Amino acid sequence: MPVSLPPALELSLDLLRCPACRAHPLLPGHGSLRCPAGHSFDIARHGYAGLLTGARATSGDDAAMVRARERFLATGGYVPLHAEVTRLAAADAPRHATVVDVGCGTGYYLGGVLDRLPTARGLGLDTSARALRSAARAHARAAAVAWDVFRSFPLADGVADVVLDVFAPRNPAEFHRVLRPTGRLLVVRPTGGHLAELRGRVPAVVGVDPVKECRLRRALGPFFEAVRTERVEYVMPVARARAGDLVRMTPSAWHLGGADVGGWVPERVTVSVLATVYRPRRRSEEADALGEGEFA
Repeated sequence: MPVSLPPALELSLDLLRCPACRAHPLLPGHGSLRCPAGHSFDIARHGYAGLLTGARATSGDDAAMVRARERFLATGGYVPLHAEVTRLAAADAPRHATVVDVGCGTGYYLGGVLDRLPTARGLGLDTSARALRSAARAHARAAAVAWDVFRSFPLADGVADVVLDVFAPRNPAEFHRVLRPTGRLLVVRPTGGHLAELRGRVPAVVGVDPVKECRLRRALGPFFEAVRTERVEYVMPVARARAGDLVRMTPSAWHLGGADVGGWVPERVTVSVLATVYRPRRRSEEADALGEGEFA
């Protein structure tokens, strides 16, 4: 039986463009989205649209990682971080904002932003089918689409008021293309102190590149200007029953195998992230920034 078009996806349908021909909008079909050129994309029974074309993306959380994240987030350990991220994302956003969350995972942050913006709509992009099942249910006004952040987004130009990038890969040129000139980009990333107590205690925990901030400035600089940066830092108690989930919900999970890591996690762990709001550069500013970069 064909899947009906989810209401949240219908709400955001005008944002989408065919990822195959990139020339046409997508229209609802029988359990699918179709473009006038004949390209068709299935709507999963879980409510998200599968727009990925060609080779499958190699990144993305697997089912075990998503389940670990859902269990850990349910403990409330990231509630202070969630509150600050959603506050920054919603600040100064227009009343009927369009929010695009790139690498949305389960939709934890996107749902929070939409709670703060009662008449906004949201669209989450992610490669993980298991995460998208949750993202499609994260909020009544949040649609979810399977997509790879490293490719050109299946979105029209200048449709987003807010682009979220929380602990996710980045595609600066596409962020800039889909944002309105008055829009804002919010990038959230860990500092060197994030979950620092785990390093040295838990095997294979992935650290933070010490030159990460330099690389971020170099990548975003031609397209965006930083408006403000907030540091969110606090000590989080870790329930013993969920200690293993804290590790297994991160990229470190790929290196752990079947090891039981719960006993290695301390009872209190530091959360430390930077959240930066950026404004898009105008075309003339982009050219100047690119020129400066050639001599940096």
